[in-house]
Amino acid sequence: MNLMDPQAKFSPPDGDGSVQVRLDPGDRIGSAKVFAVYGKGGIGKSTTSSNLSAAFSKLGHRVLQIGCDPKHDSTFTLTKKLMPTVIDVLETVEFHAEELRPEDYMFEGYNGVMCVEAGGPPAGTGCGGYVVGQTVKLLKQHHLLEETDVVIFDVLGDVVCGGFAAPLQHADRALVVAANDFDSIFAMNRIVAAIGAKARNYDVRLAGMIANRSAETDEIDRFGEAIGMKRLAHFRDLDAIRRSRLKKCTLFEMDDSPEVRAAQEEYMRLARLLWAGVDPIEAHPMKDRDIFDFLGFE
Repeated sequence: MNLMDPQAKFSPPDGDGSVQVRLDPGDRIGSAKVFAVYGKGGIGKSTTSSNLSAAFSKLGHRVLQIGCDPKHDSTFTLTKKLMPTVIDVLETVEFHAEELRPEDYMFEGYNGVMCVEAGGPPAGTGCGGYVVGQTVKLLKQHHLLEETDVVIFDVLGDVVCGGFAAPLQHADRALVVAANDFDSIFAMNRIVAAIGAKARNYDVRLAGMIANRSAETDEIDRFGEAIGMKRLAHFRDLDAIRRSRLKKCTLFEMDDSPEVRAAQEEYMRLARLLWAGVDPIEAHPMKDRDIFDFLGFE
């Protein structure tokens, strides 16, 4: 772009110092409700995403879950096995996307949930944001988003670069999964900042946080109150959830015990809440030094 040209159109960056490519308007997903799930690595984003997808499907909605991790392990509790990634199948046709069929990269899982693993470039060789963009383009080319009510992006790890933040360009609401501990709350604070940066130029807004693997929520709630963020759901550290991963199944396929039923009901409540629509939150994240002092556990 020639900045000296008075006819040139300047597009503001996605936050200070951003070099992210802006979303092509033609790549917008459309009428589906789109959620992006973030959180510290290992906090249970994939478990949360898959069980939430299952809950939406039980409400009668057509659901698509997109895993955004090169490990391609987002959807295995829905499909019962690791599925090939979009990058894997594109490589088999030398990246000629027109040669692919939907069944090459999209697979039906539990209760009709459709599953896609975007995958990613080999370590140190590319950008995950590019992969997410190509996945959405492929889904649109095959008209697969026109018959979808809910799309859930399950995004790897913490938001540390524009590539990992790429799903926020497509999402309506962003959800942050955190435990009642220092590390995940510290990571959540930075994720909230990233969502705020994307919200300057895109439709995405923060929906709230999901407490996971936690007996209590006192520190999460204290943090939320301090920055203006609300908790949407609470999932305790249940052995049944751990076992569901080992059995390669969703929580809705586990033994019918009181604790399992309670967790299932919480997922159903969360799905109903999100489908009905949650008001956007304008949270104000802390500076790193401030949150370090704020999170003083005794």
